[in-house]
Amino acid sequence: MKKKEPASTVFIVDDDDAVRSSLRLLLRSLGHSAVTYTSATEFLANYHPDQPGCAVLDVRMPGMSGLQLQDELNRRGTIIPVIFITGHGDVPMAVEAMQRGAFDFLQKPFREQDLITRIQRALDLDRENRAQLEERDQIRARLAALTPREREVLELVTQGKPNKIMAADLGVSQRTVEIHRAHLMEKMGARSLAQLVRMTMIVDG
Repeated sequence: MKKKEPASTVFIVDDDDAVRSSLRLLLRSLGHSAVTYTSATEFLANYHPDQPGCAVLDVRMPGMSGLQLQDELNRRGTIIPVIFITGHGDVPMAVEAMQRGAFDFLQKPFREQDLITRIQRALDLDRENRAQLEERDQIRARLAALTPREREVLELVTQGKPNKIMAADLGVSQRTVEIHRAHLMEKMGARSLAQLVRMTMIVDG
């Protein structure tokens, strides 16, 4: 039975009480889970990388800035998309944040719909990223279950070599290669050679 994924949450980090309250009310009215933090350090103390969602950060905050928070999230390997809210003078900083991997930024004042659209896209991206990571972990676990010989066959199979050539390369009979090939396809859960190649590309990627 597949474990239930935690619900996506929009994490709002802003030192302005009015901004936090209005964004939380807006998002909750649309059915989103929203949690607010008054500072970057408060957010870091409470956030776990396994929590899906996205972060809406103010660029300028007392103490740790939004950019410094983004750098720390990157350092920790956190994958949630980051959307920055910026004043007019902070646009160059927001552009820099985009170059460091931020998902998007919005300049104040902004339309609520523009923020909602970006948040929805960010949540969709986060779900896609987490699904890919989960698939990669599953493939790695299957690869770890292969015998050394099955790994050798896997490498040759994904190079497109026919059974006869693989048998010669490995110094075994063609029937032995066929057996190893069938076993590794079963262990990997691959229904075709194309799917097997895709699995190895996901892990290598």
